[in-house]
Amino acid sequence: MKQSTEPAGEHTGYVYMLECRDGSLYTGWTTDITRRLRVHNSGQGARYTRSRLPVKLVYLEEAGERSHALRREAAIKKLSRIQKEKLVASGRNLLHSPEIRQEV
Repeated sequence: MKQSTEPAGEHTGYVYMLECRDGSLYTGWTTDITRRLRVHNSGQGARYTRSRLPVKLVYLEEAGERSHALRREAAIKKLSRIQKEKLVASGRNLLHSPEIRQEV
């Protein structure tokens, strides 16, 4: 098992959006987006996504520490569908970065 060299509590958090098979959007947060996406698609993720597989990562945003990631997740969940789609298309989406796209 890989050991983290970061001090406890200082992991970088990410807020993400998934597009489910039925076209709905799911928002969550994680410290390891690759692992989290794999968990969702294995059917072991959130209850909401289990019946809507497969899911596709459509939005990724660095959110700093856990508390900030949780606040940002809650704020995104309150957005309308149109506002979420605009966020996905925005420059704030790390998936528009070629370096990030290759890693995920």
